[in-house]
Amino acid sequence: MKTTSKLLVASLLLTTAAASAQQIKRTPIPNSSFPISVAVTVPANAETIYFSGVLPEVADAAAPKGTPAAYGSTETQTTSVLRRLQAALAAEGLNFGDVVSLRVFLVGDPKLDNKLDFNGLNTAFGQFFGTAAQPAKPARTALQVAALPLPGALVEIDLVAARVKP
Repeated sequence: MKTTSKLLVASLLLTTAAASAQQIKRTPIPNSSFPISVAVTVPANAETIYFSGVLPEVADAAAPKGTPAAYGSTETQTTSVLRRLQAALAAEGLNFGDVVSLRVFLVGDPKLDNKLDFNGLNTAFGQFFGTAAQPAKPARTALQVAALPLPGALVEIDLVAARVKP
């Protein structure tokens, strides 16, 4: 009986430790399907990985160099940037489910009287976050800037990912 009791206590301790293992916590926006979280809490046992800002690839080589036409609409550029970030994450053994925070820098689109294309951003963003295949939603900041280092680019995104250590 003593051996059985010891095994039971050891089993309960292991179960309790596993249950209390800290995970990344994502607080959704109440009553919203928007593909971002209000907050993301990263536990102390997680490793954080910071990714530098990424700019879009050329979408139309025939368009004049250094123009938005060469890189496409905000939606096209956002998709390009997120695909490039997806590859950078994969190189580190991560994926979009590990992303906890993004900062999006948008230049106003000349076709929209130099206003940022928030709808284009969100259309592309929704293909990568908050989907059935990838339900994790990061925290995100989006802001309009006067210019980016790449003439014609309308979008730059940097991100932070986290990996919980076992």
